Amino acid sequence: MKINAICAFWVMFILSGALAAQNLKPKDNPKFLKSATYRIDQLIAGFYRSKKLHIPTVTDDATFLRRVFLVSIGRIPTTEEALEFLEITDPNKREGLVDYLLKSKGHSSHMTNWAFDLLRVTDGRMGSTTSNEPYRHWVRSAMTQNMPWDEFTKRLIASSGDGWDRETAAVGYYTRDRGMPLDNLSNTMRVFLGARMECAQCHDDPFGKTDRHDFYQLAAFTHGQTTVGQDYMAPLWLELRDSKKQQGEEYRVAQILWDGVYGMSLGGGGEGQIHLPTDYQYRDAKPGDLVGAHTPFGTTVRMSDKNVSSDGRKKLADWMTSKTDEQFSEVIANRMWKRVMGKGVYEPVDEFTPAAKTVYPALVSYLGSLMIELQYDLRAFQSVLLRTRTFQFATNPSPSSIEVGDDFHGRKIERLSSEQIWDSLVTLAIGDPDQIAPRSLDDHIYLGGKAILAGKKTMSQLSKEVLALKSEQEVRNYFVKFVSEVSRTGVSDDPSMMAMTSSRSNDKNAKVRASELPSPPPRDHFLYLFGSSDREVVDGFSREPNVGQVLSLMNGFVQRELVNHLKAHLYESLEGASSEKEKIRRLYIAILSRPPNDEEISWMLEEIKKQGDAGYRNIVSALVMSSEFLFLQ
Repeated sequence: MKINAICAFWVMFILSGALAAQNLKPKDNPKFLKSATYRIDQLIAGFYRSKKLHIPTVTDDATFLRRVFLVSIGRIPTTEEALEFLEITDPNKREGLVDYLLKSKGHSSHMTNWAFDLLRVTDGRMGSTTSNEPYRHWVRSAMTQNMPWDEFTKRLIASSGDGWDRETAAVGYYTRDRGMPLDNLSNTMRVFLGARMECAQCHDDPFGKTDRHDFYQLAAFTHGQTTVGQDYMAPLWLELRDSKKQQGEEYRVAQILWDGVYGMSLGGGGEGQIHLPTDYQYRDAKPGDLVGAHTPFGTTVRMSDKNVSSDGRKKLADWMTSKTDEQFSEVIANRMWKRVMGKGVYEPVDEFTPAAKTVYPALVSYLGSLMIELQYDLRAFQSVLLRTRTFQFATNPSPSSIEVGDDFHGRKIERLSSEQIWDSLVTLAIGDPDQIAPRSLDDHIYLGGKAILAGKKTMSQLSKEVLALKSEQEVRNYFVKFVSEVSRTGVSDDPSMMAMTSSRSNDKNAKVRASELPSPPPRDHFLYLFGSSDREVVDGFSREPNVGQVLSLMNGFVQRELVNHLKAHLYESLEGASSEKEKIRRLYIAILSRPPNDEEISWMLEEIKKQGDAGYRNIVSALVMSSEFLFLQ
């Protein structure tokens, strides 16, 4: 079998070890990463000693192969990838595989799914004709470029400007929740600092540490979110909305500007002051009182209630990432630990617990400091965790001995996420799905679902021109010209543009990675049926089973695209096989990433003897619907 990218990368990995530079930053220094890996294993060994636990055995190559693929890139290996790894005998091949996977397109795709769930990224927006396309693309690009987590956080929280400008498209973080700034703030604190403050929007939190007054002081940092220049169009918009023209072309063109341009922008930088609500019920202030911004913990940052400011969001972003002591770094470190190891050092991961109050203070503190040393490089941090013996320990079928976290004593068995199952099925159907070009930014202007002005003007260009207008009259003049231009040009009849409106990103049957499909997926899609998040709440996914999932596996994509589709990629692995045993072996490796044992060979040979070639399809059906395929060990 010819050497592919894994083998090539593995050879380069071995050769490059001796050539590593001595003055690299920690995140780029192989020696530092190796030392960090060893330090984590030391800490876990100390835990074993303190709890009088035996040291688990390291799992076999086949289990590690499947585990590291699913954890790092969200899919099973192709037959070719699995065979080549299993046949390599070098003792360092696991480290080489980790490097290969983390630098692959598959890793950024898998991280994109994680970020979309965490930030509730959706394609569309309720109550609006516009989309979140540029924001979605910005988040995807940040994951692809491995943007440091602190920079990613700052870019989101301090964002302002044109929603269609690639440099400022992070404003989608706020415009996605337009009209719900308090909900947005409570999600912000939960996601980035592990602080649950949603109850404090209405009353003092009886279970936490946040008073309602504290919450509103924090909300003052982001208060005053506006659009950029939308007031200039307001009179024209009201005229069209209140007239009998709502079904006409003028109104629909106006929606492109009102929703698609102005509605995507974010003005105001955070006023730093806010009025308490009219139902405020505590004695420390009166309803309607004006309060200044003030942080509830960490290094105190405050803003005056005397003067309106314009940098509240920037001050909040700086405080979150650098003035909350260890909280910011330890929260994301614990999120990454759960992502790699299957369970957080402490649970739930979105409720920050100080290191001293966790089951292993030294480990939590070290992980937080390591995140800082690695300059919030999530890829480098995951690389350290994936190299540990802790990650490579054999599966532990028993529940964790610690109710509020991980006992580090072997990976717990868990069902794959809907995205992992889908991406693995796509891999069986077409081979490596990461060879397909990712979904690009759709920058076309749409009217009634059809592309207009194709090749003449994009949404980015339109947005830049419109947001530069500085008066009501300029907006009216521009609108008249724009309507004329649209009427004159009409909907594009270019076949390539027509196809654009039904691209694979909108095709529920497209065999592409989950990160390329609509967000959230349609309710009749495989992803939704298997628990994909509706992106309404943070981490809203589910891994609970239901009857519909069983029916889907028996009658849907699996049967149509795998079992009964003889041109599926998994059947290509059978070409050149010299015996029935070898064909069975290759099917097992393709689907379960391991060879069958003697008893399984005997069962499958009996099936082939009874059913002939149809027996191979039955084997595929049985293996794909097995618990071993649907669960991660």
